[in-house]
Amino acid sequence: MRFTSLIVELVRARPRLIFWIVVLAQAALWLLLPWLLYGSPPGDVATVLAFGREYQVGTHLGPPLAFWLADVAFRLSGNHMFGVYLLAQLCFILTFWALFRLGRAMVGAQQAVLAVLLTATITAFSFPGAELGPLIVARPLWALILLHTWEIVGQGRRRAWFWLPVEIGLLILTTSAALPLLAMLAVFVLATAKGRRALLSTDPLYAAVVVIVLVLPYWIWLIRANALALPSLPAVAEFQERLLGWGGLLAGLLFALSGVALLLIFNSRALDRKSEDPPLIFRPPVDPFARLFVYVFALAPPVLLSFIAALFGQDQVIGGDGIALLLAGLAVIVAAGDLIALRRQQHLRSVWLVIMAAPIVVVLGMTFIQPWIGSTEVKTSLPARDIGRFFGENFERRTGRPLAAVAGDPHLATLIGFGASSRPHVMFDATPQETPWITPKLFTENGGVVVWRAADTVGTPPADILKRFPGLVPEVPRSFERLVKGRQALVRIGWGIVRPQTPRQSSR
Repeated sequence: MRFTSLIVELVRARPRLIFWIVVLAQAALWLLLPWLLYGSPPGDVATVLAFGREYQVGTHLGPPLAFWLADVAFRLSGNHMFGVYLLAQLCFILTFWALFRLGRAMVGAQQAVLAVLLTATITAFSFPGAELGPLIVARPLWALILLHTWEIVGQGRRRAWFWLPVEIGLLILTTSAALPLLAMLAVFVLATAKGRRALLSTDPLYAAVVVIVLVLPYWIWLIRANALALPSLPAVAEFQERLLGWGGLLAGLLFALSGVALLLIFNSRALDRKSEDPPLIFRPPVDPFARLFVYVFALAPPVLLSFIAALFGQDQVIGGDGIALLLAGLAVIVAAGDLIALRRQQHLRSVWLVIMAAPIVVVLGMTFIQPWIGSTEVKTSLPARDIGRFFGENFERRTGRPLAAVAGDPHLATLIGFGASSRPHVMFDATPQETPWITPKLFTENGGVVVWRAADTVGTPPADILKRFPGLVPEVPRSFERLVKGRQALVRIGWGIVRPQTPRQSSR
């Protein structure tokens, strides 16, 4: 008698239910883990908040949308990181919702769920779950662009023209990868008969106007900042090194697909020694144009984005793995055929769960085990709230003013930037052109706190900080407990106050 697991039956009968269970469970997990385990945000989230607080039209970090959204989420949650983590997971949910809808339109709901399950393994290996920034905000926008492009070109739905230009404009305002992505999209549309036919209306004119209106302020900033020029191409002697770097980036993308490869191996016919027929997941025949669409946007982005990154000497794929590999799972499903056999169901379920649990084990290990066995500092173990509260309250107690600005060590400064109740400006004093909202002159006039990693109990400032802040009087260093201390020493922070030079204006 053939055995069919409950999950397979649910995939057949209730594919939408399986989709929401998988996506919401993963989103809830990556919402709770950082919220409960991290004393300070992962990755560059603190920097994202520091820049988002200023609402600049553009910075050296790129387009502004992700930074603005991070600050809005932080403020709406009562200046708590929970709102930032929640926004990251909402981006994750929206990305997979768009992917599921695209898959359902091409291969049916049942096989679309399988594509989501495969893509979830890629997420586990390569997509940072809580590090809100341009890479995370761009994913749902690119997924929605692909979905609505397909509805326009492949299905002839003109109503999708209402959403597509808005998403294109927001993508340009989110990531520098927007231009190569949109160039690929334009080439595909112009190179296919259906694509050219979809342009034979007034809808593209409406779309162009909407995009121009959305991105015009950012383009004006680019022109004024002289930031339109591309980075210089490498010398001929460096091309071999850059090609090796491209190979390394492609190898990283292939590693991100290792979960998919592992599931395909366990589902292969060669390992199935049972004589009984496996359960099948059926779909209607796939439209050849849909097959072409999926293959192009599953293969072109990882190749092109990794090549651009390697050409300009970057160590990460332009736009991130999440955009480059977005359609990889759907491409595997499209290539698998109209009937997909699910062999060794218990093993498939176990392997999938192990893949999904692997990053959780890594996070738990980095949080609770790394401090006991390693000497490398875990950045998420720093008590950002305690650090920000201490320096904010001390500055206000000594000067009678809320802390307005913080400088010194960039990482500590960004933690205080969101940890202090006054949300002070962050100044990168070593590179002040990167934080144009506050100059060294304004910092001296309005006052602030300068922080650094103290190497002794005296708290002597580093020579470069003393050079930039002559006359700075160091205070007694402040030590903070880590989330998990382990074998590591306390976090000792040296600091000094730059007192305001302008008199305080009294309010009536």
